[in-house]
Amino acid sequence: MGLLDGKVALITGGSRGIGAALVRSLAAAGARIAFTYRSSAGPAEALVEELGEGVRAYQSDAADFAAAEQLIKGVVADFGGLHILVNNAGVTRDNLLLRMNEEQWDTVMDNNLKSVFNLTKHALRPMLRGGGSIINISSIVGLQGNAGQANYAASKAGIIGFSKSVAKEMGSRNIRCNVIAPGFIETDMTDELSEKVRQDYLAGIPLKRFGTAEEVAGACIFLGSDLSSYVNGQVISVDGGLS
Repeated sequence: MGLLDGKVALITGGSRGIGAALVRSLAAAGARIAFTYRSSAGPAEALVEELGEGVRAYQSDAADFAAAEQLIKGVVADFGGLHILVNNAGVTRDNLLLRMNEEQWDTVMDNNLKSVFNLTKHALRPMLRGGGSIINISSIVGLQGNAGQANYAASKAGIIGFSKSVAKEMGSRNIRCNVIAPGFIETDMTDELSEKVRQDYLAGIPLKRFGTAEEVAGACIFLGSDLSSYVNGQVISVDGGLS
């Protein structure tokens, strides 16, 4: 018996990195998985082939309100319901504020924050039938800020305030909303860091290592399962003690 047996989960940005780990881990825990990708068709198709029956990929832009609505309708029609929504899709456009342009700001806000509104709003109606768990992926940058990432920090902090509000609005309908705030996680991005930069970051992490995408997925499984049935409106930091 898996912790997520009988549940349907939708994961945005699921073809690569943390998103792909979420797809694999939630599927292993028993969920049937719908996941989205915007342009990475090859990795998405490979992931579906790897995991087989019960996993399906959808090309969709989470920042597009109408596309999000059609996505939710399609997932519900294909899977017969929706129990878990993981808003994971996101981008960075880092720059110092003095140099940041409007496009860099808007792109990050649309893809990181507006997308969470789009998917959450449209997921609420099918979840009203039997409850659900909404899990929004923020970042420790949303808790602490970071130089050169004012746009990213604002979007990730906005996710936290949004999620706490949804938790208060929808708790009486058995729809929970929580946040995961990852710290430094081993991804393609961290692989590109110089050894000096890696050591500087590691010096501030009590566990003295970067986290793995699977460790983020573990928190996601907990929040999607009935083990967390009384956890609502919370932020779980998966950061090795950094925050």
